[in-house]
Amino acid sequence: MSSPSSAASPPPPPPAEQRRPDPVRFGIMGCASIARKLARAMLLAPGAAVAAVGSRSEAKARAFAEETGLLLRHAPRLHGSYEALLADPGVDAVYLPLPTSLHVRWATAAAAAGKHVLLEKPTALCAADLDAILAACDAAGVQFMDATMWMHHPRTAKMRELVADEATTGDVRVLHYYRMIALSPLDIPPYNLLPVDVMLEINSLFSFRANEEFLQNDIRVKPDLDALGTLGDAGWYSIRAILWAVDYELPKTVIALRNPVRNQAGVLLACGATLYWADGKIATFNCSFLTNLTMDMTIVGTNGTLHVTDFVIPYEEKYAAFNMASKSKFAELHIGWDPLPSKHVVSTDLPQEALMVQEFSRAITLQISILKAQCSGLAGGRAAMIGGGRGSRVRVTRRQGN
Repeated sequence: MSSPSSAASPPPPPPAEQRRPDPVRFGIMGCASIARKLARAMLLAPGAAVAAVGSRSEAKARAFAEETGLLLRHAPRLHGSYEALLADPGVDAVYLPLPTSLHVRWATAAAAAGKHVLLEKPTALCAADLDAILAACDAAGVQFMDATMWMHHPRTAKMRELVADEATTGDVRVLHYYRMIALSPLDIPPYNLLPVDVMLEINSLFSFRANEEFLQNDIRVKPDLDALGTLGDAGWYSIRAILWAVDYELPKTVIALRNPVRNQAGVLLACGATLYWADGKIATFNCSFLTNLTMDMTIVGTNGTLHVTDFVIPYEEKYAAFNMASKSKFAELHIGWDPLPSKHVVSTDLPQEALMVQEFSRAITLQISILKAQCSGLAGGRAAMIGGGRGSRVRVTRRQGN
């Protein structure tokens, strides 16, 4: 028998650079319905842990933690106020799913407390509020990310690869597009002066049929909570899809489509807008709480057409598809297409919301600054949302530093 002194010694710990970093400790501020989805994402995402839940009462925070499985899996601390959550030294980052009217107050407070900010969309009610949030994060040296989940799905990267390939999709800089709309004089070329040899058309639609309970009582139809209505909720995704397709180049002008639908409080229930670029590109989006669930995006270039029918939330969690038609023409006698469109299927081990949490956690752990990229991604959406909300034409300008 070996003596204690002759027993094998435990192996030395690995070098610091090989050790698995500690997970980013998240605090969930508010127990909104969407927060249940992010709680699950934080349970699934590598490099993340839920350290605390804050609500307006500790009882509500406890009920949320029990319902989502957080209490059993991560045993988070429970706080009965948002202030207590921000004062928790064991919280590195805050996920903030509060009503949009509260975003500027609590996102800037989180940044001032040294917490990284994962902010639910829409990020703010106006450009000034968004600028205040971004400035607060920049001044505090903390990360900021808007919680647009589909941007983190591997399908999105695959679509970007094909859209950027001129041989597959074609020229994505100039558009010639006929549309029957009565327009007042604009700072855009007349249709008959636009180039006719290159084209780009982008259309994006996100809608869902809300029930009567939603239309009467949901925070997204209340002017004091989420005054942007469907424009801030569903429209956020459609606008983001358009800006993503043009690599976040800002449009010159945004014109709201006629006859938006509003509730009695003046909150938008259905609306749309057309975006114009200085070089002639054009894109249209529609969003609604009143029509069937649809998440459609189409990008048409000189050589190809990309079409995806579930761009916001894939039909299946582990697989997501899109169709690509390239160099299409009529078959002989116009009895079909040649070549046929191709279907691309992209698989993922984690749902897109968990991939988002993982990417945010990685940026925090490795100190990879993503703030300026977020500024670029959000800048064009400012005017698109303002234009759609006003039902008017808005000229887009880039703000200093964005």
